Amino acid sequence: MIQEGNANLPPRLCPISLHCMNYTFTLAFCLVSFLCFSQDVLLFKPDSVRKEFEAVRVSNNLKIDGHLHDKEWLLAKPKSDFIEIDPRQGELPRHRTEMRALFNQNYLYIGVFNYDTLGKKSIRVIDFKRDFNTRTSDFVGMTIDGFNDRRNAMVFTTNPHGVQRDFLAFDANYIDLDWDGLWRVRTSRSDSGWVAEFAIPWKTLRYAKSDSTFQSWGFNLNRSRRMTNENYAFSPFPRSFNVLRMDYAGIIKGLQPPPPTANVRIQPFFLTSYDRYRNIDGRKPHDGGVKLGGEIKWAISSRAVLDLTFNTDFAQADADRQVNNVTRFSVLFPERRQFFLENASLFGIGVGPASDMSGGSIRIQPFFSRKIGLDGGGNPIPIDAGARFVSRSAKTNYGAMYIHQRGTASSPGTNYFVGRYSENLGKQSRLGALVTVKSDTGNTNIVGNLDGFVRFDEAHSLNWMLNLSHDSKGNVTGAAGAAQYFYATNQWKIWWTQSLISQSYNPAVGFISRTDVIGTTPGIFWFYRGKHIPFKKLIRSFEPSLLVEFYNQASTGRLIERSYGLSPFWIMLQSGGFMGHIMTPTYQYLTEPFSPLGVKIAAGAYNYTRHAVYWGSDGSRKLSFTWNGEYGTYYNGKLNTTNLSVLVAPIPHISITGRFNRNDFRKVGVNATTKNVDLVSVEGRFAANPRLQLIGFYQRNTDTKANNYNIRLSWEYQPLSFIYIVFNKREFLSTTRLDTRSQEDHLIAKISYLRQL
Repeated sequence: MIQEGNANLPPRLCPISLHCMNYTFTLAFCLVSFLCFSQDVLLFKPDSVRKEFEAVRVSNNLKIDGHLHDKEWLLAKPKSDFIEIDPRQGELPRHRTEMRALFNQNYLYIGVFNYDTLGKKSIRVIDFKRDFNTRTSDFVGMTIDGFNDRRNAMVFTTNPHGVQRDFLAFDANYIDLDWDGLWRVRTSRSDSGWVAEFAIPWKTLRYAKSDSTFQSWGFNLNRSRRMTNENYAFSPFPRSFNVLRMDYAGIIKGLQPPPPTANVRIQPFFLTSYDRYRNIDGRKPHDGGVKLGGEIKWAISSRAVLDLTFNTDFAQADADRQVNNVTRFSVLFPERRQFFLENASLFGIGVGPASDMSGGSIRIQPFFSRKIGLDGGGNPIPIDAGARFVSRSAKTNYGAMYIHQRGTASSPGTNYFVGRYSENLGKQSRLGALVTVKSDTGNTNIVGNLDGFVRFDEAHSLNWMLNLSHDSKGNVTGAAGAAQYFYATNQWKIWWTQSLISQSYNPAVGFISRTDVIGTTPGIFWFYRGKHIPFKKLIRSFEPSLLVEFYNQASTGRLIERSYGLSPFWIMLQSGGFMGHIMTPTYQYLTEPFSPLGVKIAAGAYNYTRHAVYWGSDGSRKLSFTWNGEYGTYYNGKLNTTNLSVLVAPIPHISITGRFNRNDFRKVGVNATTKNVDLVSVEGRFAANPRLQLIGFYQRNTDTKANNYNIRLSWEYQPLSFIYIVFNKREFLSTTRLDTRSQEDHLIAKISYLRQL
């Protein structure tokens, strides 16, 4: 039964009933955990004797062409004793992988032959996007732990067409996906399989200074054969983990790297632009200009890096996509600007649906870089200068960032500071602190954070954080925090998260999805691959789940939201496709009205149930799709939502994706509104090779009748040096003139040049 209006007061939870509720969940949680201990036999500890892979010294520089034809490769010692990780954990792979390693005074060379009985016919690659999606492509990648502390990893990955993917990882939890290192890879394809040839400069790698003649580093190599969705590794790890778990890695020995020394990368740029505005207050109809700026990266040592940016520009950054949001909570748009993306994992701790500490619809992020250099609408605010210093080692990690944002007619000049320190404790634990400061002429906001991570053993871990904020204007102080226990094996993933955000908590350089809330969000997934699964050639696993969310108003203790996300049917296919259904009975008490997509919903108590059906095909094929349809009651009416995405990639050089989102309201809100709101988008990528690409997207929103598009030509004319030509068009309703459409167009040309000294 649906309830509506202020007259229907929500139930208050007395301390006894709240205690009983938590006791019931705790009891259930303990029972399930006991079952986990009794049933899990496939999770194994790291081998006490690490697998070894030896590198051989050579004198000459190799020709990197993806063929391994240089005579020096005959001196290398091949290694091919790989183990299958998924789906047949622990078995010998059906397709052989052979790797070799060489080095000289300049480079570490890795050559990998990925044998395949079907040769080129088995290869799956859908596009040439850098940092490509490894779930939709064949790939081979290595993890290198130069400090040999079994926690840190530099990751270098490629696919059969030589597309690069690189990032930094820490404790297999924090990842700098947008770190771009200076390295080279080329590939070749034949009837026997495909070959990847890597050349990684010592200056790109991070490693400890040593007095020993030879060094041994943590090392693993991971291969995916996407056609059959198989995964192999040099040093095995449980299939519920990933190759980033460096405590499971082997070692590469016999290395003689030069002593780590300081090196400098400079990257100046020149930009020219033409801008056109229509019906935008404070803007000339036509504008333009030129801009000079750049960045300097000084690797003071293998541990410490200083980044400087001057007259910063992000014209080449991918534009934000529109989102039709039907929830009460703010949408977190991703950071896309390179300066802020690098080393983001050191500063980017947080709680939220996409983080390790899943908090349901609660998100706490003490530092969020999009609060710098962008206004509330995502429009750029000039950044005059900035600096970032980061130091990482086997024991400690610390860093600081300072940014000066130029004053404009709508905002004063602002100084931003972020400081971070964390210390590794034991084998897999960590304690850290973070502080952010935003200071302008009207207010100084300070946020302090303490956080910790404890990995008790291979399966059990605890994550926690505590925040305080203070604003000098009004002398206002607030608090937020969260703690999560997490259990993961091959059969189970179980967590329990407690979150709190006070009414006055204000992270001015961070992000929160809501305030004045206490969240209790346990969850459980079961992964079954036993002998009773039918159609085993088609179905890989059965994965039912239960996600429970309770939210109380922090200031009153009142229950304001409750939901149970029950998914008794969810299957993963051998191809990587999936099918599933989630039913979510929900109770909400709105303390104030809100208007999703212009549909006004009154404050009050509501009970409704949503259903969601998901279906996705093999994403590595030339034609693939994902679809989910949500239906059911929604507050005092009904809402049917359709999300469809279709990918067409006839060859890896051409990739086109079409997306369609429809929200169909039926008698919803105070006006019993019935309407459809559609959001249509098309994205295309046309690549001559991984270094020369034309990328574009178009979106149309029927609610605002807005047409937005972005077209970007990108040419990496030498490693990490680019020429960009960018065109942006954005339409929106004017905020100052009712029923008036505003438009802005930008044509930008930019050239950057990277020089490593």
